[in-house]
Amino acid sequence: MANTSEFGESNPSLQNYASTASAVKLASLGLIMGISLVGNASLSLLLLKDSSLHKAPYYFLLDLCLADVVRSAVCFPFVMASISHGSAWPHSPLSCKIVAFMSVLFCFHVAFLLFCVSVTRYMAIAHHRFYSKRMTLCTCVAVICMVWTLSVAMAFPPVFDVGTYKFIREEEQCIFEHRYVKANDTLGFMLMLVVIVGTTHVVYVKMLCFVYDHRKMKPAQLVPAISQNWTFHGPGATGQAAANWIAGFGRGPTPPTLVGIRQASHPGNRRLLVLDEFKMEKRIGKMYYMITLSFLILWAPYISACYLRIFVRGAPVPQLYLTAAVWLSFAQAGANPIISFLFNKELRMRLRACLPCCLGTQTPMEPYCVI
Repeated sequence: MANTSEFGESNPSLQNYASTASAVKLASLGLIMGISLVGNASLSLLLLKDSSLHKAPYYFLLDLCLADVVRSAVCFPFVMASISHGSAWPHSPLSCKIVAFMSVLFCFHVAFLLFCVSVTRYMAIAHHRFYSKRMTLCTCVAVICMVWTLSVAMAFPPVFDVGTYKFIREEEQCIFEHRYVKANDTLGFMLMLVVIVGTTHVVYVKMLCFVYDHRKMKPAQLVPAISQNWTFHGPGATGQAAANWIAGFGRGPTPPTLVGIRQASHPGNRRLLVLDEFKMEKRIGKMYYMITLSFLILWAPYISACYLRIFVRGAPVPQLYLTAAVWLSFAQAGANPIISFLFNKELRMRLRACLPCCLGTQTPMEPYCVI
């Protein structure tokens, strides 16, 4: 202890560097936590309040946002406490295991849920009729429950020392202890995470190939037959004209046999219903792919460092790189609402509609087709 104090007294610049580094870590993590809490809470309230957003893709987005809120509110304060105590865990070993369990739980939850969303996005594009019939609220709840069950199954075994949850001083968090492969059994968990993320991107590539193969196909449009004098030829032609008129597509005088029957009215974009749905599904698919891509980019540096420590005995990972990788994985908690509003026009319009007081004039909203 005397040597340590003498070393600290003889190196004031080292102490200043350590205090500055701790301040930067606390400030950056506080900013990440604030953005995550405000952004995810705002998006969650919007998804709950606006009934037009009560559909399958946004149920999954709501689950993502709520999970990020819990992760930011529960896990990040413990990291800040460890930084404040000089990169040391100030609580009991049991609390360290609980925090580590929750951190791994939320990581696998995002990975599993994004995989399930990629499958539903492919179904919405390639098998839209089946998707629109089967993807109900109950189906979404079942998928979300399955995702949480799988996530718990992946995160719970290390609590019983199958793998090891410990406080990692270099990372300033409680997480897996990634040692050499012969001395640790966390390799399976890391491989599972990589397989899930890779399979998710394969599904999106398959969806992109489907869209590319069908790019020359014209979208279906409801173009009914129109006649001004109601003169048709062929069997059933007059009946078809009457059905068209009742459905609201007929123009001109009322057929003599339909006098007194009210003609149905349709919005002006009714003929482009299928095209509008296709554009909306593509827009939602793009948003979710950007969320998946951000998850890969933000977690890739940390996963690479973990694999390096697993496969290379005594691999020296630079402290600056490791700290940046850990903080990038933290930043993923606040990225989803930013990406959602940037790449989803419908969410931006609904947000402006919910905040008329913040704008000079309220922008009229375009009609959207509900899945």
